[in-house]
Amino acid sequence: MNLVLLLLIFNLLVGVFSKEALRPNVVNVGAMFSFSTINGKVAKVAMKAAENDINSDPSILGGKKLSIVLHDSNFSSFLSIIGALHFMETDTVAIIGPQSSMMAHVLSHLANELHVPLLSFTALDPGLSPLQFPFFVQTAPNDEFQMIAIAEMISYFGWAEVIAVFSDDDQNRNGITTLDDELAQRRCRVSYKAILPPDPTATSSDVRRELTKIQMMESRVIVLHTFTKTGLLVFEVAKSLGMMGKGYVWIASTWLSTVLDSTSPLKPETANSIRGALTLRLHTPDSERKRNFISHWNQLSNGSIGFNSYGLYAYDTVWMIAHAVKLLLDQGGNISFSNDARLTDTGGMDLNLSALSIFDGGKQLLKNIIDTNMTGLTGPVRFNQDRSLINPSYDIINVVKSGYRQIGFWSNHSGLSIVPPETFYGKKPNRSSSNQHLDSVVWPGGGTTRPRGWVFPNNGQKLRIGVPNRVSFRDFVSIINGTDKVQGYCIDVFLAAIKLMPYAVPYRFIPFGDGHKNPNYYELVSKIDSGVFDGAVGDIAIVTDRTRIVDFTQPYIESGLVVVAPVKRISSSPWSFARPFTPFMWAVTAAFFLIVGSVVWILEHRINDEFRGPPRQQIVTILTFSFSTMFFSHRENTVSTLGRLVLIIWLFVVLIINSSYTASLTSILTVQQLSSPIKGIDSLISSSEPIGFQVGSFARNYLIEELNIQSSRLIPLGSPQEYAEALEKRTVAAIVDEQPYVDLFLSEHCEFSVRGPEFTKRSWGFAFPRDSPLAIDMSTAILALSENGELQKIHDRWLSRSACSTESEDESAELDLKSFWGLFLIFGIACVLALLVYFLSIFRQFSQHDPEEPDSTTRDRSYSARLRTCLSFVDRKVEKSQSSSKRKGDSMSPNGYHKENV
Repeated sequence: MNLVLLLLIFNLLVGVFSKEALRPNVVNVGAMFSFSTINGKVAKVAMKAAENDINSDPSILGGKKLSIVLHDSNFSSFLSIIGALHFMETDTVAIIGPQSSMMAHVLSHLANELHVPLLSFTALDPGLSPLQFPFFVQTAPNDEFQMIAIAEMISYFGWAEVIAVFSDDDQNRNGITTLDDELAQRRCRVSYKAILPPDPTATSSDVRRELTKIQMMESRVIVLHTFTKTGLLVFEVAKSLGMMGKGYVWIASTWLSTVLDSTSPLKPETANSIRGALTLRLHTPDSERKRNFISHWNQLSNGSIGFNSYGLYAYDTVWMIAHAVKLLLDQGGNISFSNDARLTDTGGMDLNLSALSIFDGGKQLLKNIIDTNMTGLTGPVRFNQDRSLINPSYDIINVVKSGYRQIGFWSNHSGLSIVPPETFYGKKPNRSSSNQHLDSVVWPGGGTTRPRGWVFPNNGQKLRIGVPNRVSFRDFVSIINGTDKVQGYCIDVFLAAIKLMPYAVPYRFIPFGDGHKNPNYYELVSKIDSGVFDGAVGDIAIVTDRTRIVDFTQPYIESGLVVVAPVKRISSSPWSFARPFTPFMWAVTAAFFLIVGSVVWILEHRINDEFRGPPRQQIVTILTFSFSTMFFSHRENTVSTLGRLVLIIWLFVVLIINSSYTASLTSILTVQQLSSPIKGIDSLISSSEPIGFQVGSFARNYLIEELNIQSSRLIPLGSPQEYAEALEKRTVAAIVDEQPYVDLFLSEHCEFSVRGPEFTKRSWGFAFPRDSPLAIDMSTAILALSENGELQKIHDRWLSRSACSTESEDESAELDLKSFWGLFLIFGIACVLALLVYFLSIFRQFSQHDPEEPDSTTRDRSYSARLRTCLSFVDRKVEKSQSSSKRKGDSMSPNGYHKENV
């Protein structure tokens, strides 16, 4: 029994000691950097400072010591791999590094197998996906956010194209790819990618070769994404080539801010070569801990290197590992390593891979790192679900003569601003363009005006401007026979606009067309899209299908489609007085004159002596009264209220008719009238007659596609002479063409006329490639020509001709019933109502005067006799006294009326 008890105690003690043996007194963390670089030096100081702070606080690791083991890779991939394998052999729980993304791609595969987390604040390639490399953690914002910031800066300043200069390695290459994607979302693009050998192997000749190419290109906005040695070399060569002068824009990634922060003072030649450039710096919010750390930096580094923001991320990375290890131990985990059978069985190869071991607690340690929630020198430290740090942000810096100045901030939350990003974190994200702001910038060359961002390529070539080689309407554009000179209205507008451009525009005109017929303008515009021409100048209509492939300038003349047709002049005749109204209008008017006379006679006959008498006299009275109202000269007075009301309404109708007649007749007698069966585009469509159009014009497609006119009806015509001949011989019923051509044609052919209004709204402009900045500047120049009156002067010089005498279309002067039917309707309703009221009153009086007798004799009275009695009653004259008493309400007696012959 005692023996069993002793064995149990012994096993318990062995377990305790074994567990303690799994908790080593030293926690090894590796660090791989090129310690001769700026970031390598800063990281070394910061990591050692963090190590000392952690080890000085026993509560962090429970009395255990954190050991940062440094390995200098010295820009060598081979040494980086050797260092990583060495760390894996020495029971390292985590590795800080590598410094480059290229090695991160390689070593992450090793970390995945051995479950040793890799943490890097400098290998920030956006392509290092946590799905592919789960044990690699970026502890600073990766370059995706830096590229978004640069893209928003480019969009903010209004540049459309940039040139990217970068080192050919994973981080810089993938960063530029991300930039290109971000620019595309903002309708910008990377027009050229200048690839340099990986840092630090690029030579001066490599850089000069690429920058010389860039000098020959159009864009002057250059994004430099590389590392310190190559970056400074690029600026040095650019300075020698004159590329740091006025007109250039340089935007460098964060490598330049590390030079500015950690190298002080800069060499004069270096400071001079980077003046005017923009760069980014990782932004960290201000705090007392941060200020204390920076204040002790010189003491920590012994003055060997200046401080930059990567030192803060190095310090926080060490603390992230320490907190994760502490949590691992608190969770009952152990720092233990085990061998992998796959590494011991090497198939006869003597590689000593058995020395490598898997970190048993690696997965839990990785989870603890990803779940980090602490406040470090860089501010709040937490990871999003995609394992990117929260609130990525940058300072935007402008290099000036005295050093540098901060012009704003960028954050993923608020975009560009001039206040620190942390002030917006409690508010709703708002990155709209109206809320983006930066301070003024001193650009290369010392100017403060925003550079245009592009120039004409300095490659000895002039802009190739295509011009239509027209054979008709040569006043607009024409090639002088036997020369390469071009003239015309459109050419003069272009030349005048060129003079107002803020820069020189080298160009040469290239005729387009065979010279035998007008060229097809869609083909001319297509040559711009295919790169044959750099632009097109001429009478080019701005239509939808063309705007899909090129950009047009501001229009310089209106050019809608109109219809031209033969007209005949209507000469004066003895019957011209009847032309203001259509025959139907005359008939309706005459009918209403008779109606008004009849209605007034009915209303006045019983009480007005002027409307009584023999039948012949009363007919004459009706006619004379009716037609005398035309001149408001009727002699008969109206007595009844209803008669006066009807007469007032009729006189108003007569007033309107008289005024319209007078105006129309005046126009007919003073303006020559034209007549044509073609009234406009509608009548032309409804007919089946042939239609002419100008060769090369968009009018043909418009008539077929938009108005559904059969192509068999369309006849191409090539010149004004063909226009006139086709219209005179009735080969075509009308011609559809643009207004400027028609105006020029009609100035010499007065026997034709425009029929109907302009039925499309079009205009002419100059064409340039899509997104060409030249189109914008040329539009500004055309607007200036319009405002200062020069555009009108050019128009008058080329297109003003002695016009035909003013003529009008006959249908415009002839008035029909549709212009007056509302008046006639109102008067007709008034007459009907007046008669209705009148007859109801008469029938009521008659029923009181001659009621039906109840006896059978009365009932047997014939209806004809009763009708005669009724008509006799209606025809009787009402005495004035009786009429007056009737209006007072007294009842009428049969004796109150007397008969009078009709």
